[in-house]
Amino acid sequence: MKKVLALIISVLFVFAVTSVSFAAEEKKAAPAAAEKATEKKAPVKVKQVTGAVAAVDAKAKTITVKGKKGDVTAMIDDKTKIMMGKDVKTLADVKAGDKVKLKYSETDGKMTAKSIAIKPAEKMMEKKAEPATKPAEKK
Repeated sequence: MKKVLALIISVLFVFAVTSVSFAAEEKKAAPAAAEKATEKKAPVKVKQVTGAVAAVDAKAKTITVKGKKGDVTAMIDDKTKIMMGKDVKTLADVKAGDKVKLKYSETDGKMTAKSIAIKPAEKMMEKKAEPATKPAEKK
């Protein structure tokens, strides 16, 4: 009788240990499934607007650009690249009236700037100042 009782207790012990290990594996599998679900989200679409800077707020880290389809206000973060040609610039270098190309993404109703390309004012002035070329004179 003692041997049967010992056998039953040992079987129950093995069953208890096995069920605990299965529960631990399911908890590990659940976060992995959650990560896969977030990876399947549609990739963030990057939009673009080209126009003049209407406003720059350094404290709030925002920039407003007047585009053809209306104004776009985007948040600036540490990942935002601000460039003028090949030169890296900062938000302090962007002034109202500058011509820029703003690339941004919209998530949860918030627009976040990915990159800001400032068009140099000198090149714009050169294009306007260049006289029309005359046809070559025939001899």
